[in-house]
Amino acid sequence: MQEYDIVIGLEVHSELKTNAKVFCSCKNQFGQAPNTNCCPVCVGLPGALPVLNQKAVQLVIKAGLTMGCEINDIAVFERKNYFYPDLAKAYQISQLVRPICLGGEIKLKTRTVRLNRIHLEEDAGKLVHSTAAIGTLIDYNRGGVPLMELVTEPDIRSADEAVEFLTKLRQRLIFAGVAECKMEQGGMRCDVNISVKKKGAKEFGERTEMKNLNSFKSVYRAINYEANRQIEVIENGGKIVQETRKWDDNHGKSISMRKKETSSDYRYFPDPDMLAVEISREDVENLKKELPPMPEELKAKYMEEYGLSEYESDILTKEKELSDYFNKTLEKANNPKEVSNWILTEILSKMKDGSEEIKISPNDLAKIIKLVEKKTVTRTNAKEMLTRVWENGEDIDTLVKEYGGGVDETELKKIVENLIKNNPKAVEDYKTSPTPEKVFRWFIGQVMKETRGKANATKAEEFVKEGLK
Repeated sequence: MQEYDIVIGLEVHSELKTNAKVFCSCKNQFGQAPNTNCCPVCVGLPGALPVLNQKAVQLVIKAGLTMGCEINDIAVFERKNYFYPDLAKAYQISQLVRPICLGGEIKLKTRTVRLNRIHLEEDAGKLVHSTAAIGTLIDYNRGGVPLMELVTEPDIRSADEAVEFLTKLRQRLIFAGVAECKMEQGGMRCDVNISVKKKGAKEFGERTEMKNLNSFKSVYRAINYEANRQIEVIENGGKIVQETRKWDDNHGKSISMRKKETSSDYRYFPDPDMLAVEISREDVENLKKELPPMPEELKAKYMEEYGLSEYESDILTKEKELSDYFNKTLEKANNPKEVSNWILTEILSKMKDGSEEIKISPNDLAKIIKLVEKKTVTRTNAKEMLTRVWENGEDIDTLVKEYGGGVDETELKKIVENLIKNNPKAVEDYKTSPTPEKVFRWFIGQVMKETRGKANATKAEEFVKEGLK
């Protein structure tokens, strides 16, 4: 492979975050009983007319704005004709000549990947392969779900870069509120176009396409397999055929499906049922104002304004849920370093143990952080409190009475005096030992044990030092 360059272009499909489908009022909802979110438009009954969901258009525009795309003043819908059982009309309403977005880019660590276009289309239904006796069934619930397709230029040069691109794209779409990108539900899928050429050669080789890869791991494995397959064919004197291939993740190989179609094979023509969409500059500017900060903007803010490390900032901006949680906790606690530390250690460790959601509110975490700062509770007890809130939903204010609330100074001083009086050998060791700090920490530990961690640590140290003079 070292003697060859890999050339990769991606076509990424993302289901948009709307309540209704793109051309009818049926629910856009995953996981419903088969063929319950359907109507005559979804299943292509004669005479059923599409009506465009404005929200879907707005979400595609927002997606384009996060990647620096040019937004077309006029967007046109065409019919893409092909027969497949899950496409009831035998055509898909899509866009070719005038999509909503043109151009744009996403910056990777090593290069910038140019975008060709982003357009809006309808998703197809889903084939459900049952037993041999029953055969294949069709669920049209997904038919008509608004689908954003993003097409890159062939700028990607490795499986690692492809995964990095998809990761950054997924982040943008989620942070912008455009899509949920739940790959396990088919909410984000990827077609990979790949070819190989001799290193330094200007002309690209013949490409193949692998369809509907629905995980980053599959994309990574598929690219490396297909690149090696093509190189092997060329090295053995064969020629690469332009074709569509299916990736078999179980067996780790690609399988030829059919000769690759071109746009002329689909017989695109303007859909007579769909009017052209006019997009004003005012609409675009208003949508731009609605966009929240993107991950890279938040990362820079966390480092420059809050003094967090690049490592901390990177983790806090990987997922929108975590970034939102950090921001909401910070509003209450107002200590970026401490909030970051608690989230990256305590919260993430609990999520690694199997929890899919954060089971303590930002308000409660902020309360715990402030209790530690005021030395009302020790950090150890605060961690126990967090665990009890997480596992049992217990009330913070009630837990403070058990773990904190402090110990009266007079009472604390008496506890220290008794400890020193009842441990003369330890006192002697403190005065004669070459490592008195060790003995001192032992006394502090005994104070905390006696007070069940409620003692003010600073006062406890002060009284122990006085008593050991």
